[in-house]
Amino acid sequence: MEVFLSDWLNLVLRWGHMIAGIGWIGTSFYFIGLDVSLRRRAGAREGVDGSAWEVHGGGFYHVEKYSVAPKELPEDLIWFKWEAYITWVTGFALLVVQYYFNASTYLIDPGVADLAPWQAIAISVTSLAVGWLLYDGLCRSPVGRHTVALGLATFVLILAASFLFTQIFSGRGALIHVGAFVGTIMAVNVFMIIIPGQKKVADALMRGEEPDPRHGAVAKQRSVHNTYLTLPVLLMMVSQHYPMLTGHPHAWILVGLILVAGALVRHGFVRHEAGDALGKFAWAPAVAAVGFAVALVMTAPTTDLTKDPALAALEVSDAEAEDIVATHCANCHSANPAHEGFDDPPKDIAFDSLDEIRRYGGLIQQQAVASDTMPLGNETGMTEEDRRRLGAWLIKQRGE
Repeated sequence: MEVFLSDWLNLVLRWGHMIAGIGWIGTSFYFIGLDVSLRRRAGAREGVDGSAWEVHGGGFYHVEKYSVAPKELPEDLIWFKWEAYITWVTGFALLVVQYYFNASTYLIDPGVADLAPWQAIAISVTSLAVGWLLYDGLCRSPVGRHTVALGLATFVLILAASFLFTQIFSGRGALIHVGAFVGTIMAVNVFMIIIPGQKKVADALMRGEEPDPRHGAVAKQRSVHNTYLTLPVLLMMVSQHYPMLTGHPHAWILVGLILVAGALVRHGFVRHEAGDALGKFAWAPAVAAVGFAVALVMTAPTTDLTKDPALAALEVSDAEAEDIVATHCANCHSANPAHEGFDDPPKDIAFDSLDEIRRYGGLIQQQAVASDTMPLGNETGMTEEDRRRLGAWLIKQRGE
């Protein structure tokens, strides 16, 4: 019953995280697109910096943006903040349920760092807080006055955090923490910088004072950072499903490629929304494609196991292969899992017979032979020799 309730909690939190995230990303993308598409028009009202005409859902909309703020604010001013807050809260709660409650399984890999659960959790929480403080410090420093320099510094910060995570956590834990690290920066930007700055502008107007334009400039800077980090963080959040990422020995380099490629793809969309000709920003998706190509080459199998003569020469019986799977895989992947974290086999995949092992042989080779993604956290102590012998048996089952 405990596992059953945990699964439902996980599902509800994941659903809520997706819903809030869609809302946050949608509003972020919309307002960035709106901002770059504004046009200055003759006869505009005093203080209006630009406006845009839009059509959607059968209606026409006329939107204006003030260079700082209007002289007066209406009582029904709409604030866009809860989407960001709920996305972070549900995401952190999901991190707790999935990774903190099951730290030994999902967060810790003794082969990387032999940590106690409390140590791994403490490092996790501390890293998220320190990451924000370092990023915020960069933005407030002289570096923050130079867009390119700040972008490079932020890139180095995330890359350094990625490297450290790969030296501390399991493959899955490391990349999900890159996502949490970046997601925390984005959410706290909204909570600590963007919304407070906008409130100061609103409060000044309510007092009949001239608002400080610096608040709007800083808020826009952080908002732009958020939109360029969105696509990379989305990929990090789903990375746990792809062992070629989580199981790569240089996963932190892949993170760097994903950051660059994702940001450039986003840049292409932004410039398109601004009305730029394709020739002015075609370099961005082109460079992004090169980044993805490099990632593809990096994650490609370094050796063809089917052509390894040493592996082909191994004689592995059905009984031995079944014993390896029973020892290292069937603890979770069984009709009645012995692992305390599962009531049912993950993804409904069980290895209770040779026929089932053969049926899922491709997945086993991908997850447990070509990479060390499975067993989770290598709790069973699966050795390289175990992986080689299981791989040799799988190859012969396919008649290769």
